[in-house]
Amino acid sequence: MTATAPVVAAAAPKMDPLHHFHVTKYLDFDYLGIDVAISNSVLWMWIAAGLVLLFFHLAFKNPRIVPGRLQSLGEAGYLFIRGIVDDIVGEKGRPFFPYIFTLFFFILFCNLAGLIPGSFTVTSQLIVTATFSLMIVGFSFVYGFYMHGTHYFKFFVPSGVPVLLMPLMIPIEIISFLARPVSLAVRLFANMTAGHTMLAVMFLYVVTLPWWGAWLPFGFTVIFTGVEIFIGFIQAYIFTILTCVYINDSIHMH
Repeated sequence: MTATAPVVAAAAPKMDPLHHFHVTKYLDFDYLGIDVAISNSVLWMWIAAGLVLLFFHLAFKNPRIVPGRLQSLGEAGYLFIRGIVDDIVGEKGRPFFPYIFTLFFFILFCNLAGLIPGSFTVTSQLIVTATFSLMIVGFSFVYGFYMHGTHYFKFFVPSGVPVLLMPLMIPIEIISFLARPVSLAVRLFANMTAGHTMLAVMFLYVVTLPWWGAWLPFGFTVIFTGVEIFIGFIQAYIFTILTCVYINDSIHMH
């Protein structure tokens, strides 16, 4: 009898298009029973915040009457958010401008930082976007109650609706209000996850196909990267617009 060596098939490398969304702890730390570990999500939040601070520091470090390119970009960003606040909320929205300005650029830089190879997309985490959303909607409700007292509950009573329809319309208005944080969080989370996953899939084709077959997915990768930059801006813009709308509702009860 002739002994035959067992044939061992080479295991194909495991490739997960969602690997760049996995949260990895770098420093496990617990404080009073609360998990405050340093993870890649926390790290890239710091990086995004640092990039925002660095951008505006460099833009306005040496301000000039005739601004340079970076100063012009910084001023355009300031005027852009100022215009959104003034158009939607009005004069009473000025005290909220610093928060809305910070929120827009933090989300924008988190979205864009996720395009860096080896990075982590913070806004692809539902817990992150849900936290932002709950803070915004919760604040708008508390502030509306603070401004108007119990009169604020008239916000859930549509004007001009016959009394007989009130038992139907009031629950619909309440459900619509409670759906705000859900829609706000899921919209940002879903767009970032879908777009970055598509980029990851295209990149996997680029690195696994032969060079003569990788040109097509490489071209799509370049195109999708440009699209993702645009989507990252649009999602930060939509998040900011809706934040202003909710604050406006709490002030003017529209």
